[in-house]
Amino acid sequence: MAILDRIKPDFLKSRNISTGPFRQMFNYSRIWRWAMLLTALVTLLPLVLITTLDYQVTRKSIESEHLLRTLRVGSNAKRTISYFLSERVSALSFIVRAKTYEELNDPDELAALLQNLRESFGGFVDLGVIDNSGVQTAYAGPYALQGKDYSDQEWCKEVRDKGFFISDVFLGFRKVPHLVISVRHTRPDGSCYILRTAIETQKFNEILTALELSGRGDAFLINRQGVIQTPTRYQKAIFEKIPYQVPEFSEHTEIREDTNPEGQPVIICSAYIPDSPYILIILKHKNDMMQSWNQTRIKLIGFLAISITVILLAIFAFTTYFVNNMYLADERRLMTLHEMEYSNKLASIGRLAAGVAHEINNPLAIINEKAGLIKDLFTYTDSYSADTRIMGLIDSVLSSVERCGIITKRLLGFARHMEGTLESISIGNIISEVLGFLHKEAEYRNISVMVNLDPTIPEFTSDRGKLQQILLNIVNNAFAAMAIGGRLKIDARKDNAGQISVSIADNGCGMTEEELGKIYEPFYSTKTKTGGTGLGLSITYGLVQDLGGRIKVASKKGEGTTFTIVLPLQPPTTTGK
Repeated sequence: MAILDRIKPDFLKSRNISTGPFRQMFNYSRIWRWAMLLTALVTLLPLVLITTLDYQVTRKSIESEHLLRTLRVGSNAKRTISYFLSERVSALSFIVRAKTYEELNDPDELAALLQNLRESFGGFVDLGVIDNSGVQTAYAGPYALQGKDYSDQEWCKEVRDKGFFISDVFLGFRKVPHLVISVRHTRPDGSCYILRTAIETQKFNEILTALELSGRGDAFLINRQGVIQTPTRYQKAIFEKIPYQVPEFSEHTEIREDTNPEGQPVIICSAYIPDSPYILIILKHKNDMMQSWNQTRIKLIGFLAISITVILLAIFAFTTYFVNNMYLADERRLMTLHEMEYSNKLASIGRLAAGVAHEINNPLAIINEKAGLIKDLFTYTDSYSADTRIMGLIDSVLSSVERCGIITKRLLGFARHMEGTLESISIGNIISEVLGFLHKEAEYRNISVMVNLDPTIPEFTSDRGKLQQILLNIVNNAFAAMAIGGRLKIDARKDNAGQISVSIADNGCGMTEEELGKIYEPFYSTKTKTGGTGLGLSITYGLVQDLGGRIKVASKKGEGTTFTIVLPLQPPTTTGK
């Protein structure tokens, strides 16, 4: 709290005075809040809008880049797989055109062809010739399939109608994933036969696994029913159905967004492989694919947060500085107005005191002369000269007249010193004059006043009127702070620096640390309920500075307060504002 109080601007600490002759011109807290808000809006709104726009554009740009890259990979993989299949179909078509049916039915010739295919292309498992009735008449390969009847197989009917056939991947009785490619050839006599081969899927797998895919990418083949045809990295096992909708047929590579069974967004790139039952699927997790965007987003948001913080701090600093300067200027205006009014009041009081003193002096002089004459007459009259009672009453009148004369002389002295002139004065006389005005109140409240004067204190040059006001204000405050039977101690001495030091200590209620920090603020008072204006110490502080001195205060709640005034022997050149 102490640190906060030190950095807290003055206009937030003060009370807002909105009424009375010394009201503030503006509500500075409201001005500060509105200035902060409007400046922040004008400054931050364009920044936030531009950053938001850049955020969206950058995100879409990165997302589009990843989608286009995935689309290119899918298109290239589609062409590679299509070329792989068409190459093998073309190889079988070349064989049936280059060799006669009889040559193909020769076991040695067929085995040699199979060996050549394995060495040239790889992946060929066997090679078989199926006659027009659907019976395999010749076979070269590791299995005993010669004589097997395929006439009731759907693929056999399809290859007769279409001219060639590429099957789904299946296990068969070999229990090894493979696919079958068959081509039909018509003999010169009009009959036809089929050249059939089984191909391992290892080549497929090599093509798909060689693809460089980001975002936990996965590339695999499915058939038209959505059954997985090749091994996958993260999806289900081969021959199981994918948990996504089978893409609609399209001659072009397509891309779409979907969600996986866990509810996470995924990007699915699909491409129908021409003249085959296969669909290429490239699947990427969108969150992983956009990992680079996440890093960019963190930098962008961090830049925005740092920018907003710096801007807000700058707005806070400049707005607080300017509003605080406005507040301080207004405070100086109020102080000047108050000092002017206070000076006018003192001048009026001085003129009134001088007038009252002159008006009272005339009847006092008459009373004094008449009372003296009566005393002289009674003294020389035998019947009254011995009457002590009458003589005592006359002496009482004369002493009262003398006392009134002293009071009027003080009033005249007070009025004379309101003009603010420098003169050689004695601090002891000033203290006596101030206490003379207040001794009746001290007697009434049983307040004991002790004055200790250092006899070595020289006379010094100062403004008597201002010095009287300073001491009168402080002693008045001390009387107000003390209860009946209080003690006031005034010490005056010459300090080591050759200056006059006057300490005024009371045993009144004292003040807290928080109150001590505010006592010189205009209009701050701890006696507002008893008529305090909060202007006395503020003016006292200004008067001490006018005389070239300084004022210090020490106080403890419940124990009392000590004010110390230090004055130079010679005042500064200018003693008033």
